[in-house]
Amino acid sequence: MASTTDRAAFEAVFPSLAQDILAHAKKYNLPENAMQWFEKALNVNVPGGKLNRGLSVPDTGLALLNKPLTDEQFKHLSTLGWLTELLQAFFLVSDDIMDGSITRRGQPCWYRQQGVGLVAINDAFMLESSIYVILRKHFRSHPAYIDLVELFQEVTWQTELGQLCDLITAPEDNVNLDNFSLDKYMFIVTYKTAYYSFYLPIALALHYLQLATPENLRQAHDILIPLGQYFQVQDDYLDAYGDPAFIGKIGTDIQDNKCSWLVNQALKRCNEEQRKTLDEAYGRKNSELEAKVKQIYKDLDLEKVYREYEEATVADLRSKIAAVDESEGLKKEVFETFVSKIYKRSK
Repeated sequence: MASTTDRAAFEAVFPSLAQDILAHAKKYNLPENAMQWFEKALNVNVPGGKLNRGLSVPDTGLALLNKPLTDEQFKHLSTLGWLTELLQAFFLVSDDIMDGSITRRGQPCWYRQQGVGLVAINDAFMLESSIYVILRKHFRSHPAYIDLVELFQEVTWQTELGQLCDLITAPEDNVNLDNFSLDKYMFIVTYKTAYYSFYLPIALALHYLQLATPENLRQAHDILIPLGQYFQVQDDYLDAYGDPAFIGKIGTDIQDNKCSWLVNQALKRCNEEQRKTLDEAYGRKNSELEAKVKQIYKDLDLEKVYREYEEATVADLRSKIAAVDESEGLKKEVFETFVSKIYKRSK
């Protein structure tokens, strides 16, 4: 039996969902030029990414049931997967504006595309609202409908809390390393990344299959949130130590004044002279100053610090997975797959 979802089959679900959203807009006699605008916003910003979050929903359904999905189950779980991608699109369009980003997925960010500008703010709102249009259309009669609605609302709120903390802790135009701490860092990565990227897809599948008992949700939460934290720490490590040719991008965390795991580890370990250099060089758009920061990382052997963190974290995660109680329908495989994909990844 296939243990992962066929990507092409998953992608084939999106066009009909986009048409459902546009048909709902048409009920209000939206002018044709506005319909065309929003159709383009949907098709540019929702498909085309890695789709990891979206694919995780039907993948989880496969693991939980341990048998092929029926056509209806596949359609519904894939639909919920695409709703996570709509949520992702809402976050990315908004985040790119807030960060002043230039490109996304190899193309100009949506707000930087010809004629779009700050209309993209409203487009982001409409992408988010589209989640609830689809939930009403396809899941109104499902026993877990209100749980699905509240899950999306709560995870959106959690992600926005993380974004707020990120924005005010590390603004690009005001470098102050005294604002940084590992506690703030863990708050940011937990709420900005872990909930919507790791917990949400699995919780959606549990609710849809009516396996979302309090114990199953607790067990999933207690594994997936640390897993999401580990993923982001790993991302920060790769930003400085990964091979740009392999990753597909050049790391910018140092020049962008990111409250990253590495700089927080450096701040914990540096001497007075190194701290002075960090204060002068971190968060500056200057490759020579960036090199000074990387030299401090090297002098402090943060690569070794990361490797020790990774081994300890993965050992703890595997211990938690081994202790999963499968009596209420949860499966260890759901989590084992995540860990195997992430452990020692290089991009």
